[in-house]
Amino acid sequence: MKFLNVGCQLSEDRCSKLLYLIFVPQKNPMKLKTHTISKFLFLFCTLLFVAETTAQKGPFDLRKPKGSEDVMIGPFSGTFTMGTVDDPYGVKDAPRKEVTIKNFLIDESEVSNKEYRRFVKYVRDSIARTKLARLAEDLGLTSEDEGIGRYAFLPLDTAKVADKYYYENYLLFSDDIYAGRKLNWDVDLEWEPERYPDIYYAEVMDSLFLEKWETYNGKRMLDVKHLKYKYTWFDAKAASKNPKQNPIDFVREEVVSVYPDTLAWMKDFEYSLNEQMFTEYFWHEQYDDFPIVGVNWEQAKAYCDFKTHAINENYEKLGKPAVPAYRLPTEAEWEFAARNGDSDLIYPWEGEDLIHKNNGYKANFKPDNGYDADGEVYAAKVKDPKYFHPGSSKLYHIAGNVAEWTASTYNPDSYEFTSPLNPNYVDPENPKKTIRGGSWKDIAYFIRVSTRDYEHKDSARAYIGFRTVRDYVPPKLDN
Repeated sequence: MKFLNVGCQLSEDRCSKLLYLIFVPQKNPMKLKTHTISKFLFLFCTLLFVAETTAQKGPFDLRKPKGSEDVMIGPFSGTFTMGTVDDPYGVKDAPRKEVTIKNFLIDESEVSNKEYRRFVKYVRDSIARTKLARLAEDLGLTSEDEGIGRYAFLPLDTAKVADKYYYENYLLFSDDIYAGRKLNWDVDLEWEPERYPDIYYAEVMDSLFLEKWETYNGKRMLDVKHLKYKYTWFDAKAASKNPKQNPIDFVREEVVSVYPDTLAWMKDFEYSLNEQMFTEYFWHEQYDDFPIVGVNWEQAKAYCDFKTHAINENYEKLGKPAVPAYRLPTEAEWEFAARNGDSDLIYPWEGEDLIHKNNGYKANFKPDNGYDADGEVYAAKVKDPKYFHPGSSKLYHIAGNVAEWTASTYNPDSYEFTSPLNPNYVDPENPKKTIRGGSWKDIAYFIRVSTRDYEHKDSARAYIGFRTVRDYVPPKLDN
């Protein structure tokens, strides 16, 4: 089954989140000027383009899992003392506090470039298929016709009670003539001009590319600037304070640009030779298994929403029950997992020694004797055995490699007033979001399990990535 449209999701009571894409038209064409050359360098790495409307299929194939997708460790739960005993820098933003954490699972490793690319490629294909289907509809073509007709919307199955009810009560009165239509994902897309089936197909595909005069080298390039992902979530906390209001009043909409900021390598290290990292790190296959970076807090959350839908659609195909939503870990969950519940750990391993008996470092960070002293100059692969700690957390790179976004808002005093039960401080008005774990560029202080740091939610850095968590359910239901 493809992703259902908004109305079908509601009528079949499958989930409360609504997954679709929107198109934001480009009002003014970009003009080629000398001082904008960096923008065109960004386009050199472009793989994706404009987003337009409803996405309806998830690309995860769980029957043949590869890499680190959906490999989770846990469950973690219990009571422990978070915070630091002896802060060498006297920051005093992590006083000791006993808290209790409910059952959750956490990714064994950080989200990789390969995993995140599935997200953006899925959006890319959704855009193309939607534009093709809309033109086919305008031409009066169906999936039985040749050429662009093969990409027409699938017919609505009004023989099904749910579809019939939705059509008669919602679609007939919708201002969107394409509302509720399902895309045909069974027909492959053609990207090479010489293989376009007809002139209508060519018209659509060419609209997805920049004009040659807009590129820095005159070559054919796809546009990424307007790639958007739109999803909704229910603000239960706000609803709990206003129980008499209609639930729809608390549905929040998020619109997120999903393409990572590949220029982060240049902006974060202005006087450093990082051109190769900029041009190759995200898209080149040699970096497939390296952690995604250059994504801000909003992009990480959008990926979690996408992953929830994609994973559960495939579980449905396999006849398995749906799993709880994927999300970013709270600050307390992240620390519990890093400690494996041990309140006395300084690092995610026993003792204060940073070096193995074989003289290799236990984490990818910046030792006192240089960036490469630990064997890496930048980030390492998300599952590098050199940095696996089986004696404690069993999580790759929970210390070092890339710092990780959490769901929590940073406040230096939040430990003083948050609940001891599943603590999580959230302030929508505060742009500072907590990051944990330290990175390949950080000194040892930042890879401590208790050290807190933050970044603004709209910032994308070459040393910040993320991993996902989800609530744990009993073994008979959990996959």
